[in-house]
Amino acid sequence: MSLKKVSAEQPKQFEFSSNFKKIAEEIIKRYPEKNKKSAVMPLLYLAQKQNSNWIPLAAIKYISKYLSMPYINVYEVATFYSMFNLSPVGKYFIQVCTTTPCLIRGADKIVKICKQKISEKENSISKNGECSWTEVECLGACVNAPMMQINEDYYEDLDEKSAAKIIESIFQDKILKPGSYRGRKNTSPENLKKIEGTKHA
Repeated sequence: MSLKKVSAEQPKQFEFSSNFKKIAEEIIKRYPEKNKKSAVMPLLYLAQKQNSNWIPLAAIKYISKYLSMPYINVYEVATFYSMFNLSPVGKYFIQVCTTTPCLIRGADKIVKICKQKISEKENSISKNGECSWTEVECLGACVNAPMMQINEDYYEDLDEKSAAKIIESIFQDKILKPGSYRGRKNTSPENLKKIEGTKHA
C-alpha cells in the first residue's frame, strides 16, 4: 500500500450544499449536543461525496468549525481511515484488496489488469479522467476473494478476464453490475445446488 498523500492543489473554500447540509443536520441530531463531534466520520463522508470523491483541507476546516472541535482532531480522522481520499480520484474509484485471502486467490493479477487498463501507478487518474485505482487492506469480503470495490459497490469472485471486462465497461460509461462473478449468491458455497441435491438424496 502507498502512503496517503494530501493534494498539493487545494480549493480555497468549502461548505455543504443545501441538500448535504440538511443531511448533516439530521446526522447530528442522532447525538447529544455535548457529543456532536461523534458525527465527524459521517460528515467527512458527506464532504467526500459532495466533492467528487475526495476531501480537501478546506472541508476538514469547515467540519471542525461545524462540530466545534479542533482542526487537528478532524485531520487525524481523515488521514487515519483509508475510506477517506485526500487527493482527487477518478469518477470511478477502484480499491483492490491485496490482503492475504485475496492475494492467495489472485489479487496480484487484478492489480496487473488495473496497471494495464487504467494507469501504471496506483493513485494516478486515467488519461480520460474517468478512473483511478489503489491497493487497500481487507475490505471484509474474504469469502468472495479476490474482489475490488468501485465507489460504493463490491465486485467479487474475480479473475483477470472478469476484472478486465468490468474496467472496460467503466470506460464505456456502462459499468457492469456489482456482485459475484462466479454466479454465487452473497457468500453461499459455490456448489450450493450440488450440496443441496446431495443432502436430499
